[in-house]
Formats: sequence, structure tokens, C-alpha cells
Amino acid sequence: MRSLHEFFDNKIFFIVLMAWIMSCVLKGLIEFFRTKHIDWGRFFGPGGMPSSHSTIVTSLATCVGIYEGFDSTLFVVCCAFALIVMYDASGIRRAAGEHAKIINIIVEAWEEKNPILTDEKLKEILGHTPLQVLAGAILGVLFSAIACPIMGL
Repeated sequence: MRSLHEFFDNKIFFIVLMAWIMSCVLKGLIEFFRTKHIDWGRFFGPGGMPSSHSTIVTSLATCVGIYEGFDSTLFVVCCAFALIVMYDASGIRRAAGEHAKIINIIVEAWEEKNPILTDEKLKEILGHTPLQVLAGAILGVLFSAIACPIMGL
């Protein structure tokens, strides 16, 4: 039971969790204001503004920096992890989404001539633009910089 109690007392975990939830809610609201309809999948799905992946990793790095020190090895590890995740979100995953768009066009054209048994399309919104990644990163840093002192870190 001791480890379960320690888990629920982990302030950094809850700050990062709250930063992620805030990012997802913002993403859903921004999509709502942009399209004028609620798309529940946009709240927690991949892609969109701001990048919730970037928010999570920068929130974690900020919390660890505040708690362990910005000169600690753990902070450097968190920063490296954050850079890898943000690069992946704006590069590799975004490219995969662009590939999915093209594949969906090809499959749609193919189905006109020779119907395939599947109606499923590939998910096209997978990654983020650099601006979405930057917005998520800024959100993560600012949220944690405000939340850590409030939570007593």
C-alpha cells in the first residue's frame, strides 16, 4: 500500500496530468471555434492545436527542473526526451499523416473501379505543425511554472 500512497502523493505526476488535460481541452475548444461543431475525437486525439504531447513533455521537464534543479542530470534527460517527442510530433508523425492522405486518395480512386471490402480510411491527422508543437511547449512550461509553486514544489 505504501507505493500506492506514494503514487497519489506524486505532485509532479498530477501537474503533468493537469497540463495534459488542459491542453486537450484547449485543443477541443479551438477546433470547436474553428469549425462551429463539437468533435469529441479532437479533444484527446492526435494532432491539432496545441500539441498535447509537447505540453506533457515540457511540463515534465519544467517540473523536474524546478524540483531537482536545472543543473541535474534528470532535467537533462527530460529535456532530451522532450526534444525527441517534439521532433517526432512535428516531423515523423506529421509526414505519416500526409502519407495517409495520399493513400486514402489512391484507395478511393481504386474503389471506384474495383470495390474493396473495407470502408475504413487511414487516420490523416497524426502529427503537428511546428507552431502547434511550439504552442504546446509554451503551454507546458507556463502551466508548470505556475502550478509547481502552488503545489509546493
